[in-house]
Amino acid sequence: MIAWLSSWMPNVVELADEFPISLMQTLQMLVITGVISFVFGLLFAIVLVVSKKGGILENRIIFFILDKIINLFRSIPFIILMALMVGVTRMLMHTSIGIAGALPSLIVGTTPFFARQIESALAEVDNGVIEASQAMGLSPKEIILHVYLKESIPGIARAATITLISLVGLTAIAGAIGAGGLGDMAIRYGYNRYMYDVIYMVVIIILLLITLIQSIGDFIVKRTTH
Repeated sequence: MIAWLSSWMPNVVELADEFPISLMQTLQMLVITGVISFVFGLLFAIVLVVSKKGGILENRIIFFILDKIINLFRSIPFIILMALMVGVTRMLMHTSIGIAGALPSLIVGTTPFFARQIESALAEVDNGVIEASQAMGLSPKEIILHVYLKESIPGIARAATITLISLVGLTAIAGAIGAGGLGDMAIRYGYNRYMYDVIYMVVIIILLLITLIQSIGDFIVKRTTH
């Protein structure tokens, strides 16, 4: 097996020790960004759903402002967003490179997308169920926790799966401009030094990672759908 790899992927064998490090860097960005973006995305999505016209806590001013802010940040290409946030990143993280330097941009780039995905999931809850809950005297907090969130678990799981898969691509872009991870390895060795077998291996690793995320997401959706 080693002889075959040495023949077909000599650079992969030579750089074998760097692949686990790059993978761990990508996973760090994925997990930290995913958790923070999920929390803020869920919060923003709830605010959008309950404050919209006809919502249980209708407030058109809050809805308008938050809706436009989310649209603004969703419209900025990620690589441009990273450039725009260099000053903010240095102020917050005291660096603009490495994992720490990538996290603010990844969070800001992912949260609006996550919020829209979760908003769509929450919006699928039957209005009749909401009206029945209000008729039973449930408070807005109880409706959010026991109706919106409970009934939307499969949709939220789908949203999380889609967002995490998209986030894998963003970590690769971040890696290409100094954040480390698999994207950095593909560019630094595969592209700049013409080690194309390194690019192929990075693609295989990313494909396996995305397949794992999709499988876990599908399992959760299947278990929570009723």
